[in-house]
Amino acid sequence: MSFVAINGIRLHYRIDGTEHSDAPWLVLANALGADLTMWSAQIAAFSSRFRVLRFDTRGLGCSEAPPGPYTVDDWCADALGLFDALSIERAHFCGISMGGLIGVALGARHGDRIDRLVLAHTAARLGSADVWSARAQQAREQGTRSLADATLKRWFSSAFTAREPLVHAAIRDAFVHMDGEGYAGNCEAIGDADLRAELGAIRAPTLVMTGRADPSVPPDDSRALAQGIEGARFVELEAQHLSNIERADEFTRTVLGFLSAPTSP
Repeated sequence: MSFVAINGIRLHYRIDGTEHSDAPWLVLANALGADLTMWSAQIAAFSSRFRVLRFDTRGLGCSEAPPGPYTVDDWCADALGLFDALSIERAHFCGISMGGLIGVALGARHGDRIDRLVLAHTAARLGSADVWSARAQQAREQGTRSLADATLKRWFSSAFTAREPLVHAAIRDAFVHMDGEGYAGNCEAIGDADLRAELGAIRAPTLVMTGRADPSVPPDDSRALAQGIEGARFVELEAQHLSNIERADEFTRTVLGFLSAPTSP
C-alpha cells in the first residue's frame, strides 16, 4: 500500500500503468462512501493508455480521517499536494459524485493542472446543506453502517444487485467500514459547496455523465452542470448513481473515447 503525507495527513493512493512511463496521467476520484477499489472495472482499460492514479479522499478508505468539517479547499489542496508529491504537472481528471465535485473545483480554480475533465453523477451544487448536516450527524452518532442500505439502494438498481451480488457485497463492505468522522467531514464539505458561480472559469474540455435513473443527483442537475461549462459534452447512461460499476463497459468506452478524441481547433 502506498501513502504520502500531505497537508498534515496521510493519503492512500495507487498507481497503475507505470510501464507506460511517458503516457498521460489520468486521476480518478471516488464517490462519498467508496474507496479507490470502486474503479476496479476500469483499471485494465484505462492503464493500457494512461498512467492511472487513484486515491482515497481524506476521511475515506485507507486515508487518514482528521476531525471535520472538511472544505472544498481541503480537497483541492490534497489533490494538488498529491500531484506535486508524484511530480504530476498536468493530468486528465475523472470523478464521480463527490469526486466529480472535486473535479469541478480543480477545473475552475486550477485549470493549469487539468487537461480534460470527466464529471460523472455530479453537479455544481449537490443537494441542501440541511440534508448533508443530518447525514453527518448520523454518521458520527451511529456509524456508516446505519447509512449503508439506503445509500446502496440509491447507487444501484435492484436488477444490478440481483445480477451482481458479489460486486454489491464488496461495495457495501467498503462503505460500512468507512470512518464515521471522515464520512461526516466530507458530508459537511459537500453541504457547504456551491460552485455554480465558478463554472464559467472551466476551460478544460469536459464530459458530463449521468444515469437516467440516478436518484442521488437527478439528470437535470447534471445537465445544468454541462450547460454551465462552455463546450461541455453531456451523456446519459441507463444506470442509477454509479454507472462506472452498473454499466462498466459502456462507461469505460465513453470515457476513453472522450479522452482520446482529437483536440478541437
